[in-house]
Amino acid sequence: MYARRVTMGLKANSRADFTQKLEAEIIPLLRKQKGFQDEISFVTPAGKEAFGVSLWDTRENAEAYNRGPYAEVTKILSNLVEGTPQVETYEVANSTFHKIAAAVPAV
Repeated sequence: MYARRVTMGLKANSRADFTQKLEAEIIPLLRKQKGFQDEISFVTPAGKEAFGVSLWDTRENAEAYNRGPYAEVTKILSNLVEGTPQVETYEVANSTFHKIAAAVPAV
């Protein structure tokens, strides 16, 4: 499994609009993408920063999303975000929810 983490600064008083756009527009778009598994979003208590972690079947599916529909997501959020969102990618090592365990090296 593969993960994308997108970190962004939020404009003042945009937390409610941010979470509403995630629910109404972005998550439905993600659900249409090949290999998409899950989205978990976080907002700081002060509402000034947010990040989301999306989980994908394969690296290729995550990269295809990044090359295509992700541009639409940045457009949807453009009036709520300060600066450019930062994207990082990871291989998922553990997940209790998705029942993924770290690979154990052979002895």
